[in-house]
Amino acid sequence: MRVNTAAPARQPAKRRRPNPRTFAFGALALASVALFSVLVPVHIALYLQPAPLAFLFGAMLCAAPVVAVWLPRWAIALFVVSAVALPLPAAEAVATTWPWPWSVPAMLVLILLVGVLAIVHGWRLALVAWLLAIVGTLIVVIGLAGALPVVAGIVNLVIVTSISGAALLVAVLVASRLRVGAELSRERELTASEQSRRVLVEERTRIARELHDVVAHGMSLIQVQASTARYRVPGLSDEARHEFDEIAQTAREGLTEMRRLLGVLRTEDQQAALVPQQGLRDIPELVQTLRRAGAEIDASLTPAPESVPSAVDIAAFRIVQEALSNAVRHAPHTRVTLSVEVDAAAVRLLVRNGLPDPAQPPAPPAHRGHGLLGMRERAALVGGELTAARDADGGWTVRALLPLAGIATGPDTTQTTEGPQ
Repeated sequence: MRVNTAAPARQPAKRRRPNPRTFAFGALALASVALFSVLVPVHIALYLQPAPLAFLFGAMLCAAPVVAVWLPRWAIALFVVSAVALPLPAAEAVATTWPWPWSVPAMLVLILLVGVLAIVHGWRLALVAWLLAIVGTLIVVIGLAGALPVVAGIVNLVIVTSISGAALLVAVLVASRLRVGAELSRERELTASEQSRRVLVEERTRIARELHDVVAHGMSLIQVQASTARYRVPGLSDEARHEFDEIAQTAREGLTEMRRLLGVLRTEDQQAALVPQQGLRDIPELVQTLRRAGAEIDASLTPAPESVPSAVDIAAFRIVQEALSNAVRHAPHTRVTLSVEVDAAAVRLLVRNGLPDPAQPPAPPAHRGHGLLGMRERAALVGGELTAARDADGGWTVRALLPLAGIATGPDTTQTTEGPQ
């Protein structure tokens, strides 16, 4: 049997959040193109380099940071080769006029490369690239000592080494901070997952303890009836008496095993409940208690018949209790509608609350609990269905259908829409 429920309001499609890595790679590619567009004209116009060589080595130099994202070793090779080859065609007059062997755009590309390597691949590859670039250009300065002034080249190398070394240090610190943040995020996700599993186990254990009382009551009646049958029913044969004695013994053994299992499920901080389990007949009292606390509840309750199974009886009360508590806690100062219908086939539950009034003081921040999880488990336990969804007017509705004929043992058939409850 299906519940006649209105389709939940269609939620507006959420915009997909752009991937931060895509933004970072786009910014890196844009920076490389910008540096290339500056480096090539500078080396052609100021350093008097042939245009083909300036384009070739400039492209290799500026492409290295982008290639370093996937192929760090090839990127280091491209950069070192172009960094060494780019200053070779410079004339002596140019070398004494402009920064040599490192031009300003080339130095910026070096800073960009070591930053990418440190953040993406770690400080070791960044340090290797930095050392090879500095040492390679130092060899060029020493090799061209006879043709170009060594002092100007050494001064340029000291400046570039200092600036790029400081950039490397900053990149290593930023990379370490990003890795620590990523590890903390993974730990938080793992902790949340473990917390969810623990709450699920605790909720199922609580349900098992409640069902123990229901089943133990029935088993106790069977044991008592079987044990006293020889006294209540006259004229029993010896075979019938023996059969009743075996039934009583089996019932006692079953009760013993149930208590042992419950002892395994119970944790040290859990105390056995010494009061009867609440059911459909206790819902009116629950509603009156909430009304005395200030809640506005419109209740439509069907008298509970005697034929409701104990498991369904307990599950119905717990679902109504949790749904009303969530409505009062998350939407105070709003009217709550409660409907409980019981017929020969099923128990139908509905709890709806309206949108909180903006003029009223907001509810105090509450811990995001696991009420929906518990309601889902209880509905699935008796083969029922539970739907929790936001209404079109911004309110919240919980619907449950708990069949009275049999308890399903298959997979969870409950549907739940995530929401504030």
